[in-house]
Amino acid sequence: MGDPGLFTPNSVTWQMHGDPMMWIAGIRALHLQALHPRAVRGVMQNSDFRRDAWGRLMRTAGFVGTTTYGTTGAAEDAGARVRRIHRKLSATDPDTGERYGVDEPALLLWVHCAEIDSYLHVLRRSGFPLTDAQADRYLAEHRVSARLVGLDPDSVPADRAAMSAYFEKVRPDLAAGPEAREVDEFLRRPPTHPLLVPARALLWRHVAHLAYDSLPPYAHELYGRPAPAPAVVTRRLRAAGTLLRAVPARLRWQLPPRHILRAVARLGPAARPAPYKVGP
Repeated sequence: MGDPGLFTPNSVTWQMHGDPMMWIAGIRALHLQALHPRAVRGVMQNSDFRRDAWGRLMRTAGFVGTTTYGTTGAAEDAGARVRRIHRKLSATDPDTGERYGVDEPALLLWVHCAEIDSYLHVLRRSGFPLTDAQADRYLAEHRVSARLVGLDPDSVPADRAAMSAYFEKVRPDLAAGPEAREVDEFLRRPPTHPLLVPARALLWRHVAHLAYDSLPPYAHELYGRPAPAPAVVTRRLRAAGTLLRAVPARLRWQLPPRHILRAVARLGPAARPAPYKVGP
């Protein structure tokens, strides 16, 4: 047996993160993360989000794939790299002139919770079978990923009740400022070559709208658009999940960066992630 990594094939995370709905969940996370003004300024003032939004999304996917399916050393190295980058970056509050580091624990915690909550929310709502106890296990497991980005694991919500309490507490700090609206506009209508505009209208619009529509009610309120009926969104998420999961896993896993294939090669066929392998 090779090194199973930080999560191991026995974790809920190992099974969940192989699901294709993770991509829609990732887009939801970006919409949600953008609603924290201090956090989104840290992104917009330190990167060319407008030109490299896809690069940022792919780097996040690479980090999640490495920390989930990579060796212990690879996961720890990925975390150390993120912490080194964050230590060097700061942002300025345009209203007060305050300069602050992007690695403030409160900002790291918001980014972490918005991301992990989005993964759990979208996958469960789209039909990935998890009991409440398994959902709590997933959140507890991600104190590991929180540690990798520089958080004290004990400060991170480890079950659904704690996560709900966290979002209730942070809600007054959220707003759809100019940076959030820029992220929202990009995700809804990303710039593309004129020849690809029809494809964007046919395909991306449905993906982006589904990710956005799955946001919590307060996010729709902040963005200023009516929230769709929850039952309609759930039906659409389940339909998308059914369609994407019908694509054979051996084809989906061939897409770069192939974290799952490398993990299976290292650990053997029994390490292949699947919903039915989530333990009680």
